[in-house]
Amino acid sequence: MPKFVWAEKCAEMIQKSMGNSFGWCSNWYRAKVAKELKKYGLRYDDLYDEMYDFDIMEALHRLPQQVQDLRNQRLKRAMDCGYKHSYLDKEMQAKQTPYEFYIQDMLAQVTCERKEREAQGSYMPYEREMP
Repeated sequence: MPKFVWAEKCAEMIQKSMGNSFGWCSNWYRAKVAKELKKYGLRYDDLYDEMYDFDIMEALHRLPQQVQDLRNQRLKRAMDCGYKHSYLDKEMQAKQTPYEFYIQDMLAQVTCERKEREAQGSYMPYEREMP
């Protein structure tokens, strides 16, 4: 049996045996993150920092005003809980939906537009500078 065939079989066997454990670890980590987000009443998309990336900033500005207001309210509530070293009540934590995404579609659209403009050699409208 050639060496590369043996290596492929070993790699396949390792992948099959480790695949389930990686899935388990992924589910465990996702549950831990959800638990921490629920403590403060946040959603996963609330963790995006608009000062970090222009695409995120533009996507947030394109969201409806009501969605922006809800995001700001969740962030303020989380900061308040952090300052007071407290968490939301268990009843409120049970109502939270940390993996209900609201910015992913808009972010994908903005990223696609940016890549298209880069391919054409033009600038993004929100990156222009005044002469």
